[in-house]
Amino acid sequence: MQYLFAFLIIVHGLLHLMGFIKAFNLAPINEVTKEINRPTGVVWLLTTFLFIITGILFLLNLNSWWYAALVSVFISQSLIILTWHDAKFGTIANAMVLLIALLSFAEGRFENQYKKDVAENLSEEFYDSLLTIESIAYLPPPVQRYIIYSGAVDKPVPKNFYIKFEGQIRQDENSEWLPFTSEQYNFIDEPSRLFFMKAKMKGLPVHGYHAFKNGKAAMDIRLLSLFPVQYQDGDKMNISETVTWFNDICLYAPGALVDKRITWESLDGLTAKATFTYQGISISALLFFNDKGKLINFRSENRYRIIGKDDIQLIPFSTPANDFKNINGHMIPAYGEAVWNRPEGDLTYGQFFCQDIQYNVTM
Repeated sequence: MQYLFAFLIIVHGLLHLMGFIKAFNLAPINEVTKEINRPTGVVWLLTTFLFIITGILFLLNLNSWWYAALVSVFISQSLIILTWHDAKFGTIANAMVLLIALLSFAEGRFENQYKKDVAENLSEEFYDSLLTIESIAYLPPPVQRYIIYSGAVDKPVPKNFYIKFEGQIRQDENSEWLPFTSEQYNFIDEPSRLFFMKAKMKGLPVHGYHAFKNGKAAMDIRLLSLFPVQYQDGDKMNISETVTWFNDICLYAPGALVDKRITWESLDGLTAKATFTYQGISISALLFFNDKGKLINFRSENRYRIIGKDDIQLIPFSTPANDFKNINGHMIPAYGEAVWNRPEGDLTYGQFFCQDIQYNVTM
C-alpha cells in the first residue's frame, strides 16, 4: 500500500505537466481547453516537482512528507480552480493526499510525545559498572544461575534498554487478536518505561502510548492517533506499571536484578520471591526457573486489569516465557505471553516476539 500510494502521488504530480506543456505550446493538449499563460505554466511545472518530492519523502518514511503534501495540494487545488472545467477531477486525488497527510501529521504529533520523553531520559549521563560474579553472590541461587545463564556477568550493569516487539493482543477470549508492533525504552536508576505501540483494528490504525515515569503512569490509546479509545491513569495504574516495569527487568535485563531496592526471598531451588519498592509503592512477584537457569515464568498479585472505565480489578498476572535466544550477546526469551490468571480460567491476552534488544543506549 505504501508503494501504491507513493506511485499515485507521483502520477498525480506528472499530470500537472499538461498545464506546463499547454502554456508553452510544446505539444497539443486537447484535454485542457482553457488558455494558460507562461507564468502559470511554470507553476504547473513546479507543482509536478513538488508532488514527486512528496512521493519520495513518503517512501522514505520522513515526517516532513506531510508538509510537502500540504504545499503541493494547496498549489495544485488553486490551479485546478483556475481550470475547473478541465481539471476538476484532480480534486479527488488532492483530497486523498490531503487526508493521508493529515492522518500522518496526527500520528507524528502523537508519537512525538513518546520520542520527546525518550530523548529527555537518554540525555541523562550514567557510568558503566561491570557486573561481577561476586556482586551477585547474595542473591538466591536460582537467580544467580539465571543471571549467569543470561550472559550478564562481566558485562556492564544495564542502566537502560531498548526492546522492539511484534505480536498480537486482545481484550478477552471473545475479542479478535489485533496485530501490533511496539518499541520501548526502560530506565533503571530512575524507573521509567516508555512504550509505544502501533496496532490495527478492523484495518484502521490504533496507536497507544504507555508512559511510566517518576512513579506515575498513564495509558493513552487512540484511533487514527486522533480519537481516544482508552485513557487511564491514577494510583492503580501507577501500581500496575510498576509491576510491568519490574517484569521487563526480570525478563530482559537480569543484570539489573542487583538493584538494592529489590529484596529477595529464596523459596526453593527453582523459585524466588522478589519485592521492589519505589515512590511509596511496593510490589512483589514470584520468579520460576527451570534447572537450566532460565526464567520461565513471572507471577504477581499486584497488577490491575482494566475491563472498563470504571471496572478495574486486581487479578494475578503472569508472563510465561520461552524460546531463549542470544540477541546482542544476551540470552533472553524471544517469545513471551501476558496472562491474566482469573478464577474462571487463564486468559492469554498478549503474545510478544522480541525482534531486537539493546542495552545502555545513549543519544
